[in-house]
Amino acid sequence: MTRVKHLHAGKVRDLYSDRGDLLLVASDRVSVYDVPLPTPIPDKGALLTQLSVWWFERFRDIVPNHLISATDVPAEFAGRAIRCRPLTMIKVECVARGYLTGSALQEYRRSSTVCGVPLPSGLVEGSKLPEPIFTPTTKADTGHDLPMTFDDVVAQEGRETAERLRDLTLRIYREGAEYAAERGILVADTKLEFGWDADGVLTLGDEVLTSDSSRFWPADQWEPGRPQHSFDKQYVRDWAVSTGWDKTPPGPAVPPDVVEATRQRYIDVYERLTGRTWDSPGSPAS
Repeated sequence: MTRVKHLHAGKVRDLYSDRGDLLLVASDRVSVYDVPLPTPIPDKGALLTQLSVWWFERFRDIVPNHLISATDVPAEFAGRAIRCRPLTMIKVECVARGYLTGSALQEYRRSSTVCGVPLPSGLVEGSKLPEPIFTPTTKADTGHDLPMTFDDVVAQEGRETAERLRDLTLRIYREGAEYAAERGILVADTKLEFGWDADGVLTLGDEVLTSDSSRFWPADQWEPGRPQHSFDKQYVRDWAVSTGWDKTPPGPAVPPDVVEATRQRYIDVYERLTGRTWDSPGSPAS
């Protein structure tokens, strides 16, 4: 094994130091409701990594990103790791929403707002919003992320940074959603992360518009007023809840049919978005 220093084990990613750079390695683990499940999804880490790399290239003229190389990585991580620049990460999960679902739907039903943003009356599950909205959350080291208002981000990061985070998040969402819609995919929402590089430049990090950080729906099956068919890990979330699991550790083992159906959803969205045929790099699952 290549001599790299292990820095951190996340729910689904591992971070290493190598020659002054960082290696961000996506495992095949899947996490739902902030709880890692014991069963891996084969190829998941590689699919997420390769899709992020594809989006990083597409958005590079909008904002700098942390990617150095997707190929200059240790052989045991091939296909599911990127070499990237270290960033001082901003403690905000930058979420853009174009449709009403998930926790946003629950808040809307209580208050007709989402993260302090007022919305029209009469919206239902899966409704398209009048325009995309910025709905940030905290970036918790442990436990669940909590909703923030834009004013909360201003108080934490300063107005100039908060406005840049909001504007970049919404621009990336809009451009990504427009591109995806041309390929039959609705991007209901997505989460982005930003940090400061060594020169103080605001930089896009982590992952971009993947099936773990976004909700992807097939456009031809979209029907407001009910749960939507999904290309993302919402399928696993729904299955896990259906077992009676109470969303606390440990998570339930995932049966083979759910594993394969989830893997096929990840492959489908990758192929639709990139126009490429998925060819598994044969990386070991972890």
